Parts: sequence; C-alpha cells; structure tokens
Amino acid sequence: MAALQAQRLLLTHSTSSPSTSAARPRPQPRSRRSSVATCRAALNVPSGIHTTQENLSLQVNWIETPRVPASPSAVVSLEKLRAIADAAADRAEMHDIIGRQRDNWNHLLLHSTNSLTLAASAMAALAPAAPTMVALKASAGVLLATAAVTMAAVNKIQPSQLAEEQRNATRLWRELERELRAAIAHGGSTTKADVQEAMDRVLALDAAYPLPLLPGMLEKFPKAVEPTRWWPSRRPAQPKKSRSFGVASGNGWSQDLEDEMRGLLRVIKAKDENEFLTVGKLVLNLNRSLAVAGPALAGTAALASVFIGSGEAGTWATGAAVLGGALAASVNTVEHGGQMGMLFELLRNCAGFYRKIQEDIEANLNEPDVERREGGELFATKVALKLGRSLSDLKQFRKMASPSVRDEDIKEFAGKLF
Repeated sequence: MAALQAQRLLLTHSTSSPSTSAARPRPQPRSRRSSVATCRAALNVPSGIHTTQENLSLQVNWIETPRVPASPSAVVSLEKLRAIADAAADRAEMHDIIGRQRDNWNHLLLHSTNSLTLAASAMAALAPAAPTMVALKASAGVLLATAAVTMAAVNKIQPSQLAEEQRNATRLWRELERELRAAIAHGGSTTKADVQEAMDRVLALDAAYPLPLLPGMLEKFPKAVEPTRWWPSRRPAQPKKSRSFGVASGNGWSQDLEDEMRGLLRVIKAKDENEFLTVGKLVLNLNRSLAVAGPALAGTAALASVFIGSGEAGTWATGAAVLGGALAASVNTVEHGGQMGMLFELLRNCAGFYRKIQEDIEANLNEPDVERREGGELFATKVALKLGRSLSDLKQFRKMASPSVRDEDIKEFAGKLF
C-alpha cells in the first residue's frame, strides 16, 4: 500500500490538467532533497535508514535486456574449446621443461666429450716415455673410443636443435592458448567448425614439434630443406552464391591494398623465404660434414693408440692419436659449441614463418567475395607487424605486383624483423 501511495503521489505531481497549468505559472523543479523527503514520507521509511543525498542514488540497472539462451550445441562447443585451451597450456609447459632439459644436454655432452678426448690425447702423448706405457695406452684407447661413440650419438640427435624445436613449440602453444582464451572470453556462438579448426591446429603442432626423442624425432639431416609447417593445410573455400567482384572494394579492401599484398607475396617468395632456405642448405651441409668428421677422427685416434710403443710405427701411432684427438675435440666444439643444429632449425623456422604469411595472403586474395575475407585494414596491420614494417612501408611493394618487374630486379627484402 505504501508503494501504491508513493506512485500516486508522484503521478499527481507530474501530471496536471491543461487549464490549471495554463492559468498558473510553471512551478520550479523540485530539488533532489525535497523529492527524497517526499518519497521517504510516502513510503514510511524508518528514521534509522539514511536516505541523504550523499548516500542515496537512483538505481535503474534493474532494467535488463533479455538474453537469448545459448543452444546446447553451442555450450558443448564452448566447453570443448575450453578443454583444447587447457591442453594447449599443458603442452606449452611440457615443451618448456623438455627444452630446458635438452639445452642442458647440449652443454653437458659438449664439455664431457671434449674432456674425454683431450685427456686421451694427453695420455697418448705421455705413454711412450712412461714406465706404465701399457696402462696409459689402454686408457687413451678406451677414452678415445668412448668419445667417438658419444660424438656419434650426440651428432645423431643434435641436442641444440632439439632445444630450439622445443623453444619454438613453447611459443606457438602459448600463442594458440591465448587465441583460444580470447575467443572464449569474447563469447558469441561457438560452432563445431571452430572446434575442428582448433583441433587441427593442435594436431599440426604435435606433428611439427614432437615430444618423444625416439621414436618420432624429426630428421636432423633431411635430404631436402623445407620450411617448418606448424599450421594445418587450408581447406578450399566452399562456393557461395554472391555477387562477383571485379575490383576489390569494401570490408577495408581496395585495389591498391590488393596490389600491395600481391607485391609482398612475390617479394617474400623470391627473396625472404628463398634466402633462409639457401642459407639453411649451407648450414645443413656443413653440419653434416662435421657430424661425420668428429667421430671419424676420434675413432682413428683410438685405433692408432693401439700401436703406441710398437717400434718405429709406434712414433707415428702416437702422433696420429694425439693429433686425431685434438682435431676431434676441435670439430666437436665447432659443431655443438657453435650450435649448428640450432642454427639450421632456426633458419627452417624462419622460412616457415614467411611461408605462413604467404598462405595467409593467398587465402585472402583467392577469396572473390571481399565480405568473406578478413578485414583489409586489420589484415594489413597484422602483416606489417609480422614483417617489422609500418603500414606506409607496404605501399612501396605495390609496383612489385606488375608483371614487368622481374624477380632478378627485386633487391629489397619484405621482412625487417629478421
């Protein structure tokens, strides 16, 4: 009843007859304090409750827009996406831990193998003049043989390359997790296609950077150098009935932007990716030669140590054992101290980075309906950030889209980041 009385009182003050309002001057607006006092009196608010102007505010947030309940399939898809994000976070943690472990392998095995080799060389040098020649000769042979086997095993698995694989995998898994968390926080309708796309990315990352060492390890000396691929193959776009676009326009796209992207695409193929693959081949050949030379030198030195002290041939055997051990330690230091495996993997990952940019550009340009593409301005910003350039820098690649420009005439690289 008190609420109804308050409502009638307010309606009485707010609505008056036309004749009365015309005859009398318009009343001044009532102050906030007097309105609060009127409402308090009408509602019979007890005096113990404070309703002063300082701590009384009008609350209108009780008016809520009705929310459409999500469909059961959307809820299930959202939970699947959350589970994939949790799995990505777990994968990132595993790759981070294993990467640190394999980096430790590289340092420990490098110093241990060099210590074995140099100690054996010193024993081989001292053996002919020592009274315990047989013991020193045997010790030198055992240490050199152990060093040769250790070098062969380490060269097979390339710990520095394994560590680089895990570092890059950790970064990519964290990137995937961030994207999934952002999609979950954004809300909206999550479809089965979104879940399938996330699952494809997970499987592609698992294949690109496997956790097991044996079996399943990536080939460390491939016959052909190819960019690393950590993203799934793109499915061909489904045809959609829509008006055709002769010239790209709308959704942030224009003909100038298309020309910039086509020019970038051509420069990346001709310069950036090709440069990393070429240097990667050189590093791979050098690493392969060092991987063969190290164990071969250590094995030769071990074999020569057997003939130490055997007359005139023993002098040559001593020199071969000492020299072979020293050269083996030098080769091992260049290969694993210089981290040739890591350098090769880094170059291959950089080539994969540019290959992914190519496919992103091609996927947008091959879509005839600009409304189904990614927003043009946003896409150009992403590409510019990946290449380490500003948006204004991209305009210089517009002329590269012309067929009159030959690949040999392209001198500048697209990327400045690396």
